[in-house]
Amino acid sequence: MSAAAAGHKGLRLLITGGGTGGHLFPAVATAEYLLQSGPGSHVLFIGTTRRLDRDTLERYGFTVKTIHSHGFKGKNLAELVKALLVLPVSLLESCVHILAFKPDVVMGVGGYVTGPVIAAAWLLRRPTIVHEQNSVPGLANRKLGKLVDRVCLSLPQSEAYFPSARAVLTGNPVRNSIIELGGQEPHSHGRRTLAVLGGSQGAHAVNQLVVDAVRQHVERFSEMAIIHQTGPDDEAMVKQAYEELGIDHRVAAFFNDMAEIYRLADMLVSRAGATTLAEIAVVGKPAILIPYPYAADGHQTKNSIWYTDSGAAVMFEQHDIDGRRLGEEILAIAFDEQRYHRMARAMKSLAITDAAGRIVAICRELSEQKHHVS
Repeated sequence: MSAAAAGHKGLRLLITGGGTGGHLFPAVATAEYLLQSGPGSHVLFIGTTRRLDRDTLERYGFTVKTIHSHGFKGKNLAELVKALLVLPVSLLESCVHILAFKPDVVMGVGGYVTGPVIAAAWLLRRPTIVHEQNSVPGLANRKLGKLVDRVCLSLPQSEAYFPSARAVLTGNPVRNSIIELGGQEPHSHGRRTLAVLGGSQGAHAVNQLVVDAVRQHVERFSEMAIIHQTGPDDEAMVKQAYEELGIDHRVAAFFNDMAEIYRLADMLVSRAGATTLAEIAVVGKPAILIPYPYAADGHQTKNSIWYTDSGAAVMFEQHDIDGRRLGEEILAIAFDEQRYHRMARAMKSLAITDAAGRIVAICRELSEQKHHVS
């Protein structure tokens, strides 16, 4: 039954966070679900002044407010002093936005901007939740987990970092276009297509590894097509390499329509960001994961374990893999029908397709509890 059919009243949801697509896209998916689930709901985003945050959210048509905010983790002394000095301003600006918007619930999705906004919501006695995408939570969510009413988890491994009474496994919300794709029959185009994803900014090491893999096994890769998201710095280099090697390719710094990329791809080589992994699970495609080696607390490597232990993916640490070995593994999955379909089924079994609905249900529950107490 849809939320509208169930007679839900509108909900005013304030979402804060950003800094990466991995934070923003689950927030967008949750907001879209809320607005489509019944009339009268409203969403406001509070983020940083980063262009990635603003452009992404405005592209989806959301209202965005910004506050002055700086991160703490990994900063030098001068940057820490600056972050501390601006914190009272961040709290005051957050309070102003909260009092103006009058949210029923305030939700944080990670990133340093989450801290002051959730703290302001707590001071103003608004119901609060945070959503943790990764197996190892970031600094902001780890601290806020002791403060908020609920912590929504994407992966079971992160439960150990939060109070058990507040933590609930919801999964990681995925955008509607990808959810819809997951329910369709796989695209059939007569030959395997490999998609290479390095995250929203690309991944130079992954780009080099894949190009070298193709160069080392060019005859076999000539039987495949490659879709490669390079990031802005390597686009020309990767495109030239594929042209010289005679590989059927589609190369771009960034793809806006990820549903189309997932539709065309049969398998992926990817970093191991939590949101990308959730999307790959929904579409049910085998993956070779090369975690970003400098991710905070090694969280990309730990994200991968949930998928490799289930037989859905193969993981290589970046320093342990070269082009020849990567190429062998890509080809072994692509051209072994039994292994390919076994991994695809395993990946699909890990999908949580109603994550956004679960989170919105928690928001409604907290709002109703607040109004009941009031």
